[in-house]
Amino acid sequence: MNDGPAAGGGHVAVRPRSAVAALVAAAALGLATGRFVLPPPPGGASQGASALPTPGTSVPTPESSAAGSGPASPTGATGPVTTANLLGPAAFGPDVDPGRIHVTDRFGDGAYANAACSGEKTLTQTLGGPGAHFRGLMTSTRTSPDDPTWTAAGIADQVAREVAAEARSPSLAQNAADRLLLEEVPCQEATPGHWVYGRTTTVRLAPDVTASWMGSYQGDLNTTGTAPEGKEPCGGIAVLRSGNHYAVLEVHACLGTAAMDRVVRTALSQL
Repeated sequence: MNDGPAAGGGHVAVRPRSAVAALVAAAALGLATGRFVLPPPPGGASQGASALPTPGTSVPTPESSAAGSGPASPTGATGPVTTANLLGPAAFGPDVDPGRIHVTDRFGDGAYANAACSGEKTLTQTLGGPGAHFRGLMTSTRTSPDDPTWTAAGIADQVAREVAAEARSPSLAQNAADRLLLEEVPCQEATPGHWVYGRTTTVRLAPDVTASWMGSYQGDLNTTGTAPEGKEPCGGIAVLRSGNHYAVLEVHACLGTAAMDRVVRTALSQL
């Protein structure tokens, strides 16, 4: 619901986002255009559905793809999602003081990625499923009367927002995560001067505990229509899956690569 990322990278500043409602037709476009066919909806999903690559997808490094070691290695979630599975304020320290972050929760439906390039859709419109857990993390106690997980004090006070739900099986959760990630693919290209998402980074803590995240880059860094190489992002978006749980995490705090990776890993291990 905002116009673009804030200036700077790796600081505590917060980036705005675009809120222009638009539909993104993720139609069958070939590899030549960098677009992909959406997997079938959950009702008709193949039990073997798996993630498709996206334009600019990075090859997972040993650090990002290796499963956790020792007894602390996570296992895929089972059962319903609860608020205990959602990210808490501590994950954002020291970049944002956890003591300043207020948490609001609700259950239901709603928009999960308010960017013009991906469309202001609700989770149900994209997946056709039931309600989900919504959590807002913000540095203001003033919340939107329409949705308490959004701040009413200005997007600069929105630290992050997470939407999480469970599927009937791990394969259906994987299908949902694939579809949610592909909804964001068009945001990896934008007119020069407009904010843009960077390449996809994969995090794998276990075979069925994975995440894909893209950093956000402000418009003045977008001179070619895609994210600049060698520059730090300013927050971003992640799609996570653990067993039969899946989630979308939008980070509005202006976090750089290392901080985004840390937050995504924390959210994934908790999901």
